[in-house]
Order: sequence, then structure tokens, then C-alpha cells
Amino acid sequence: MLDALHISLLQDQATAHWHDSSAPLQTARDAFETLILDQHRANFDLWHREDAARDPLAADQAIAAVKRAIDKLNQRRNDLVERIDVALLESIPTQSVELPLNSETPGLMVDRLSILALKIFHTEEETRRKEASAEHHQRNRERLALLLEQRDDLTSCLATLWTEVRNGKRRFKLYRQLKMYNDPALNPVLYSRPLTPDG
Repeated sequence: MLDALHISLLQDQATAHWHDSSAPLQTARDAFETLILDQHRANFDLWHREDAARDPLAADQAIAAVKRAIDKLNQRRNDLVERIDVALLESIPTQSVELPLNSETPGLMVDRLSILALKIFHTEEETRRKEASAEHHQRNRERLALLLEQRDDLTSCLATLWTEVRNGKRRFKLYRQLKMYNDPALNPVLYSRPLTPDG
């Protein structure tokens, strides 16, 4: 069900396609790959909203709108990580509590791969940005090499974890993120202020 190398390929293709619709995009083969792409899309949108939030010329109202969008996207991102882990847990037999427990779930590793795919795409862009200096290009070639190495390592770790889980040698648990800031019953700024008639 989980193919770490294929996940990296899907994330790379989707990143390129969402930046340029003429780039090829492999469609999801099943519901699990749809989850992978949905989660990556949340990170893609979050990445670009985060860029906009750092615009020093943006009006306060625009920054507030971007921040609210970031909160919603971050919630979606985390919800999809949990859905990836649920799908994986449902695809395997019940795990023995005697098995060594992995602290990081496959879903969280997929999320890290997603962010690496975005960093790799944008760093590669910086290696050839026309108005940038030769030093800038070289610095980003060095950064790109490091990012690619980190992704190779993480892809290998994810593949190993999933093999060990399937072979009954290691287990993972669903870790709920339990975010509080978007919940009006848990965020004191929201529950301590009376709602206005329009919400």
C-alpha cells in the first residue's frame, strides 16, 4: 500500500504541475494516493500563503486574511496526516503491543517528504534565477544537494518502517494532533468573547 519512492515521485510531479499546468501529472491510482496528493496540496497551498504572510508591503487586513487561511490549511494538513495513518493502520492486522513502538508515524513522515518536495522545487528554482548572483546560485546548489540527501534518507527510513510494520517487527500508533487554536470551545480568545450577531 505504501511505496515511499512512489510517494516522492507523486509529490514532485504534483509540485511541478501545480506551478505549471503543462507539466505532466500522474493521477492517483487509488484512494490512498488521493490522500497523499490532498495532503501535499495542503502543504503546497500553505507554503505559498506563508510566503504572502511575509510581504512587508502587505496591508494589515491582507496579512490577517492570510493568517486565517494559514490556520485553516494547517488544520487540513494535520487532519490529512491523521487520515493517512488511519488508512495504513486499517490495512494491516492488529499490532502486538509487545512490538517496539516507532515514535514518528508514517503519515508524519509523508508530511515531511511533502515539505522536502516543496523545498527542493523552490531551491532548484533559485539555482537558476536570472537576476541572482553566481554566489546565490552556488549557495542554492549546495542547499539542493543537502535537501536531496535528506529526502533520500527519509524515503529510505519510511520504506524500512513500513516493511518492519508489515512484517510484524515494529508498530506505530495514531497520534491525534488535538489542535486547540481553531476550536471555539478550547481557544480562550474565542470562548471568552461573546459572539456578535453575524458570528
